[in-house]
Amino acid sequence: MAMKRGAVSKGSDKRKQSLYFPEAMLQEIKDEAARLDRSLSWIVQRAWKISRPDIRKIPSVNEGEEDEPAAAPKA
Repeated sequence: MAMKRGAVSKGSDKRKQSLYFPEAMLQEIKDEAARLDRSLSWIVQRAWKISRPDIRKIPSVNEGEEDEPAAAPKA
């Protein structure tokens, strides 16, 4: 069965998204991709999966906003 133009298979949602990295970080990602013989996309996806539990521990910028008064700026 042929897929309709623009359709995406159930197992693979390939939405394009532009991400911007500092030049040095992008070079590191490229170097690791070459070392592992993987795509940049694969490296970034793996990094996200590995780091997600740690990232989820970071408090939201809005967390506790209603309970705590805003801190006065330091001089």
